[in-house]
Amino acid sequence: MPPQKTQITCPQCRQPILAVVEQLFDVTSDPGAKQRLLGGTSNYAVCRACGFNGPLATPIVYHDNEKELLLTYFPPELRMSVNEQEKLIGPLIKQVTDKLPAEKRKGYLLRPQNFLTYQSLIERILGADGITPEMIQAQQKRVSLLERLLAANSPQVRAEIIKQEASLFDAELFTLFGRVAESALASGQEQVAKQVEEIQKQLLAETEYGRRIASQNDELQEAMKTLQAAGEGLTREKLMEILIEAPNDDRLNALVSFTRPALDYLFFQSLTERIEKASGEERTKLEALRGKLLDITRRIDQRLEEEYKHAAELLQTLLSAEDIQKATAEHLAEIGDVFVQVLNQSLQEANRKNDSERMPKLQQIVAVLQKASAPPPELELLQELLDAPNDAELDKRIAAHADEITPEFSSIIASLMGRTENEGGEEAEMMAKLEAVYRAVLKFTMKKNLG
Repeated sequence: MPPQKTQITCPQCRQPILAVVEQLFDVTSDPGAKQRLLGGTSNYAVCRACGFNGPLATPIVYHDNEKELLLTYFPPELRMSVNEQEKLIGPLIKQVTDKLPAEKRKGYLLRPQNFLTYQSLIERILGADGITPEMIQAQQKRVSLLERLLAANSPQVRAEIIKQEASLFDAELFTLFGRVAESALASGQEQVAKQVEEIQKQLLAETEYGRRIASQNDELQEAMKTLQAAGEGLTREKLMEILIEAPNDDRLNALVSFTRPALDYLFFQSLTERIEKASGEERTKLEALRGKLLDITRRIDQRLEEEYKHAAELLQTLLSAEDIQKATAEHLAEIGDVFVQVLNQSLQEANRKNDSERMPKLQQIVAVLQKASAPPPELELLQELLDAPNDAELDKRIAAHADEITPEFSSIIASLMGRTENEGGEEAEMMAKLEAVYRAVLKFTMKKNLG
């Protein structure tokens, strides 16, 4: 399982905070370690007391047996002597070596590479994956651009930045921007999330790529409305008419994405028969349409085939893992609807064959997925508190869960209150309940802190 948060002191205000702190990133025994390091989810702190938001000065040992990498980094601000560094990394390297079978213990383990800067460490790791310094520099430009947009104090200033850096607004930047938005929401930074939403609207309106995305989304909505209007009366003939009347390629792509199963052999046979009966411009138009439909369906099928292949390979990787549940938890980010379909097919096949060896392994994967999709414990606790019939029972339930009443739990309630604010009807009633729970939690916390 991924490492849990531990209590540390904020580097800026010295208040206690929670953060994931790791020194050893052994990719060989823990494939998720690489993503935690590169993604900044480890050794990164957010302090709600003073607003600190940044990396922690933590020594790092990185190991990848497949690429023969044993890398170390010691933040200069720690001022560690060579002896202190060796004393620290010695046990970590021994831990790495002990996990390797004898045939995989190679010479690189005796020559760890030390890096003077964190950036050079990351470049070395990415370089082993074929990511060049030029690629990294391009990504840094995008990150810098996002920082400038977030720091801009008005839409007018952002508009000028957008104009100056028009060439950088591409698919990768929008993907990166989406990750920033998700991170802000996940960490409870409501103000940052709101600011990100405002910037996103401006990018969709004022950049060429943004307008392209907005147009595609509009066409998806229009395609859905058209198909919903057809309802149960959507026959092959009716669908053909809808596709013929599609006003542009984006609408055509959207329609096909929703109706791919219906574009079967019989559909194309009917379209061909219609082409043979047509002449002049109509025939040219129908032939062009057939070519586009064949190309779109081919691309959809190819993408789906690749997704199924990846899902099957991932399932085999998990089933072959020494610790199936741990491996599944580490690959949760790669698991989607297609993987679930492949997993269900494997469960049905194992059940049909009465495969007593494969079935328990598959069920371990199912157990992890069910746990991951379950509501977080904090939300279960919050629901229990919201269901309290009166103040006395509410205080009793809070006291019974004393260990779970943490600053993070209070932040979750505050975040939900921020989202529910200014709503009417049932939302207003929920807001009142949230406020009552929040006040009771604060009162309990103050009493506990005062001893």
